[in-house]
Amino acid sequence: MSNFEIKMPKLGESIEEGTITKWFVKEGDMVEEDTVLAEIATDKVDSEIPSPVEGKITKLLFEEGAVVAVGETIAIVALDGAESGTIDAVTEEEKPKPKKEDNKEVEKEIPARTDFAQSNRFYSPLVKTIATKENISLDELDAIKGTGHEGRVTKNDILKYIEDKKQGKVSTPTHKGISTAETYRQQVIEIESPKVPLNSGDTVIEMDRIRKKIAEHMVMSKRVSPHVTSMLEADVTEMVNWRNKVKNTFEKREGEKITFMPIIVEAVAKALKEFPQVNASTDGSNIILRKRINVGMAVALDSGNLIVPVVKDADQKNLLGITKELNQLITNARKNKLSPDDIQGGTFSITNFGSFRNVMGTPIINQPQVAILAVGTIEKKPAVLETAHGDVIAIRQKMFLSLTYDHRVVDGALGGAFLRRLADILESFDINREI
Repeated sequence: MSNFEIKMPKLGESIEEGTITKWFVKEGDMVEEDTVLAEIATDKVDSEIPSPVEGKITKLLFEEGAVVAVGETIAIVALDGAESGTIDAVTEEEKPKPKKEDNKEVEKEIPARTDFAQSNRFYSPLVKTIATKENISLDELDAIKGTGHEGRVTKNDILKYIEDKKQGKVSTPTHKGISTAETYRQQVIEIESPKVPLNSGDTVIEMDRIRKKIAEHMVMSKRVSPHVTSMLEADVTEMVNWRNKVKNTFEKREGEKITFMPIIVEAVAKALKEFPQVNASTDGSNIILRKRINVGMAVALDSGNLIVPVVKDADQKNLLGITKELNQLITNARKNKLSPDDIQGGTFSITNFGSFRNVMGTPIINQPQVAILAVGTIEKKPAVLETAHGDVIAIRQKMFLSLTYDHRVVDGALGGAFLRRLADILESFDINREI
């Protein structure tokens, strides 16, 4: 008889760990190939782990709520009907300990905490945990050269740094020679939340995991980036008329609807091609101009939360391709079927205030990007048009566009020029275009 180890899978190119939110099996259960064993959560996406083999569950090595590194064994399956007695017993001392973020005993072992929101870099929960336990300051963490995706610091990077530090091979970074702004960014700032009294009849609702992550990300973005918003009103009459003309034929031919959003994504990709400084990220004092144009689209979920699936290489896809991909991503988002890769790699984001019939909005930048576009509802309005016979008043379809950008990288001239170019692309839409 033989045994098979079920390991924590790599759920995305930059994901180093996952949280076991639910077990669907228990020790002693017989499972078939592709039986769902557990639900695994990362920052935003929940994924199910199927069994790659048929057999009997003999050990579940982690409890629900445990944070497990990629590659660690989470369960053991006895093949060919093997009994649990055929494997070596795992004692309580040998059994991996769950690394719950709210575990009181773990917190007692942590001498100090680091305010990671002060950094422009992304750090996985595993790296943050190691840094906190080993008293690695944010200055030190920011100085580590990452070997992961897009230069991210991996578990091996920080462990190597700790070992080198013990051997005296590295020195602790200081603020000497750093600008005032950079020094302020690296300081650990403790902000106390106001104490809120409860009144009779009040209802207390605890944030779920996704809402907490969104809150942390948004607060970090506002603290890291100086937000500026530019707005203009675009005449999208031709775009609206074209969509009204083709939508029935398109749905009958392709089996799905075409909305205004694929057109906007296509226009954004064209504008970003012309303004690469807006398709960028910041890493400390460095500006990274992204080669790929990956446009994220904010999707409101039934739970009240938000998720941003990404259309990769939008500049290389035609309108039909963008439409199909965007529809699939939105459908998967609302059915909780997005993969971790579906929400990674975005270089620019769009949020649609118009879906709630809002005129305009000032969104928060999705770090580490430097800009986000908000589109408002489309409304019929009287407008003055210049004609060969003089000015006339006509009914036109108008929409507000709001661009929020990081003023460290994008100034008013650049932000305004990009937004104007985007509006020009939408306003010059070809009414005779085929799809």
